[in-house]
Amino acid sequence: MISLSLLSALTTYYFIMFITPGPNNAMLTASGMKFGFTKTLPHLIGIPSGHILQIALVSFGLGNLFLKFPQLQFYMKILCFLYLLYLSWTIIGSFSDIKKESGRPLKLYEAAAFQFINPKAWTIAITVVSGFFPTEENFLLATAFLTITAALVCFPSICVWAIFGNSLRIFIKDQKIKKKIEYILAILLIMTGIFILIK
Repeated sequence: MISLSLLSALTTYYFIMFITPGPNNAMLTASGMKFGFTKTLPHLIGIPSGHILQIALVSFGLGNLFLKFPQLQFYMKILCFLYLLYLSWTIIGSFSDIKKESGRPLKLYEAAAFQFINPKAWTIAITVVSGFFPTEENFLLATAFLTITAALVCFPSICVWAIFGNSLRIFIKDQKIKKKIEYILAILLIMTGIFILIK
């Protein structure tokens, strides 16, 4: 049954998982710095959109696939690592010439699709469905409870990272310092990918 205590626990869990560092937040910081907050909005909206679909699919039984075929998680880790490596290279390559504006922020559907190779996103979805699903409630209502709460908590939580990136863009005027920060963000993406791969 849906209760205030369940809502509080779920909200707290979502907030901690969404605001802590991970592939999404590293990408948002880089995007905020390179393109600004406004142009990063589709990326920001795409992440909770992907999470909603993911949680709904796990609620409908997709999570059982990971129990039957645990090797799927290994392949997802590889895909996630390769994608983060590609994004890192894109960040470094796009700043090889400071005066040249190249690249683009992720589109909504790209950010949503990324969640399906993001191990942290799957961990959130599977944990939420197994630990917070109100089994005594109507199935559709219970699923809506998990997904809507995810969207409401996810968006403002991840906005913090895009705003942080955008702040760096606004307040740091020196192009050499900006370039160094962008290289650091690219390296952090690679390190995140390696951490996911070996975890």
